[in-house]
Amino acid sequence: MGVPEVSEAQVEIVEREFGELALNMGPQHPSTHGVLRLVLHLSGETVLKAQPVIGYLHRGVEKLSEHLAYDQLAPVYERDDYLSPTANSNAYVLAVEKLGTIEVPRRARWLRALACEWQRVASHLVWLGTLGLDLGGALGGGTTLYMYCFREREKILDWLEALTGTRFHTNFNIAGGVRYDVDAETIARSSALADGIAAALPELWAMSGGNPIFQERTRAVGTITRDLALGVGVTGPTLRASGIAFDVRTATPYDAYGELPVVPVTRTAGDAEARFQVRFDEIQASLALVKHIAEGLPAGPVFSRKPIKNPKATKVPKGEAYAAVESPRGELGFHIVSDGTAKPYRLKINAPSFKNLQVVPHILPGGLLADVVATLGSLDPVLGDVDR
Repeated sequence: MGVPEVSEAQVEIVEREFGELALNMGPQHPSTHGVLRLVLHLSGETVLKAQPVIGYLHRGVEKLSEHLAYDQLAPVYERDDYLSPTANSNAYVLAVEKLGTIEVPRRARWLRALACEWQRVASHLVWLGTLGLDLGGALGGGTTLYMYCFREREKILDWLEALTGTRFHTNFNIAGGVRYDVDAETIARSSALADGIAAALPELWAMSGGNPIFQERTRAVGTITRDLALGVGVTGPTLRASGIAFDVRTATPYDAYGELPVVPVTRTAGDAEARFQVRFDEIQASLALVKHIAEGLPAGPVFSRKPIKNPKATKVPKGEAYAAVESPRGELGFHIVSDGTAKPYRLKINAPSFKNLQVVPHILPGGLLADVVATLGSLDPVLGDVDR
């Protein structure tokens, strides 16, 4: 029996409403920037509800801190926010120095700022490149921007290797100063590198902020209002993109930042494009700070204590202290409670990525599924910083 012919007038396409669909995005999705799970409730392509689920990377570093000596812990924390290791150890040693009233030589304070600004640039380059991957085919598959950003980042890691012998987890900061000094050749190379990366920024801008498709994917997407930013407690570039000029480097200056011309970069739109603009401008600002530090680096020692022969011999008085730095993701703080022994009695980390992630349930609903990755990428979360 043959198949009966059907005329065009008889063809009817029916779109059924299937109701609400729950979709798991992650924890193995590349656009979640780590082992983050997002439970998305969708109606078609529209997000109705979003719930972040964390804890897949929890390593118990805060509890581990109760079992290691003060001088053993700095490199441990460099594995938390693994895109800006030096910021983690910097915040930790500041808290130890406050507890133990340990002096830090002026040259060491300037060198800490130099290393942290370089890692800020390196971290922001990773963020920009991976944001290109998140947005995908509109940016040449995203791979072009990603590779160009990593080309510049590799030069920074080469410089850090020349300074410390290590490309990434430098173990640069120690209580009382820094582990390595710079010579004239290394500091001159730093300034030349800053000029080279600054010359590459217009090209990176043309592939991102200057691209009309990039603008359409980020403008008015994932908007965080000023009141929402304050209510949830976001920090760093995410906060400054909503019009609030809070920066730990200027609010409570540490190391050399009281002597450096730091001006917080802000925007007011609060959307993904504004967060992009803040971070991109911060790259330029950090490059300017790097050159300023190279020109004004004071002479003198880089460590104020006696040589450390036994790390377990270092003890700090009883008490508690909190110290924070402005990491690439915002306020990163360490709260240490001391019982007078060689190990912390308690230690807690105030992690910026954890705070920024709390805004996700507020800004994803109402947007499209395609906007989820653009919004999440604009927040720049690091899951080692979230779970610890």
